[in-house]
Amino acid sequence: MDFQLNDEQRLFRDTLRNFVDKEIVPVARDWEQSGRYPTEIVEGMKQLGLFGLAVPEEYGGLAADTVSFALTFEEISRGWMGIAGILGSHSVSCFMLARHGTEEQKQRYLPDLATGKRRTGIALTEPGAGTDLQGIRTVARKEGDEYVVNGTKMWITNARYADPLPVLVKTDPTAAPAHKGMSILLVEAGTPGFEVTQDIGKLGYKGTESCEVVLTDVRVPASQLLGGVEGRGMQQALSSLETGRINIAARSVGIAQRAYDESLNYARERTAFGQAIGEFQAVQMRLAEIAVRLQAARLMTYWAASRMDDGVRMDTESGMAKIFASEQALACATDAMRIHGGYGYSTEFEVERLYRDAPLMSIGEGTNDVLRGVVAKALLAGKATIR
Repeated sequence: MDFQLNDEQRLFRDTLRNFVDKEIVPVARDWEQSGRYPTEIVEGMKQLGLFGLAVPEEYGGLAADTVSFALTFEEISRGWMGIAGILGSHSVSCFMLARHGTEEQKQRYLPDLATGKRRTGIALTEPGAGTDLQGIRTVARKEGDEYVVNGTKMWITNARYADPLPVLVKTDPTAAPAHKGMSILLVEAGTPGFEVTQDIGKLGYKGTESCEVVLTDVRVPASQLLGGVEGRGMQQALSSLETGRINIAARSVGIAQRAYDESLNYARERTAFGQAIGEFQAVQMRLAEIAVRLQAARLMTYWAASRMDDGVRMDTESGMAKIFASEQALACATDAMRIHGGYGYSTEFEVERLYRDAPLMSIGEGTNDVLRGVVAKALLAGKATIR
């Protein structure tokens, strides 16, 4: 049992930390409030090779271990969680393509995705189907050597930059159970009938766009069917969401870390009644609670990531980490706001952004309530044990 990062992971983390402190932290608040797209930060992430995190080395990627993958999202979210979304959806899609794509698909897309020359996302959710993916209504009808796609997708990160965009569809709407008739098509940007219709306004998670995408008689070559076989889309998507939940758990740790950093500094610097507020027991209790929650969330996230590196199925572990870390992020952000008092509610301080960003972590990549059901079913069926 080793609770330490290895030398390579430590160097990777330090490089990321330096990038975040120099390129993200100084501009995050102003750019988030003005709605400015973080083009320069994206370019910096390209130079670090971060768009290739989930791409195998033979296609030009970093092929990062899962702990390093988690470190990336933790550090970037410490600076600005919205930026992590740009990289997160891209990485989940790359992982899915690398694991399930045909060799031709991998050769066509992965080298450019690894450098960030191409970017991608993943189009799963719809206006009437979020966590219940089997309820999607987007249909792909086979006509000769093409699929004709019609439907609407919602909350799609990177939609305006994705090329290709993997889209979950029903190739057999009559299949029972429904997942046996679901597939993923790789839709290239500029395909006629493929339209990004709007950016959806959000409480937090700014810096990256979340869009509505409408597909109207979009013709997609059959060669763009992920893996080349129909009916596997649900399994392909769910396997990629294991990494997505590690991603969300790590983002949550980043939010909690920033809440701790801001609270510690404020408790030392802010004075009241003639002394630093950190001298008051009530503030000390809240600060200690943030620290405990933060470290517990970090250890659970790294544990789940290391399990994935061991090559075992870890949907239970990733679900547990995501549930726990996301709820700690919200608790830490709330306590940070309380420590800051009135200033915590001000847009001049960082903690109000943390307070707006944290709730999404309990929703994204499967709501926590649904994931509790997933974990419980695995425990009851003996597929996972806690001892």
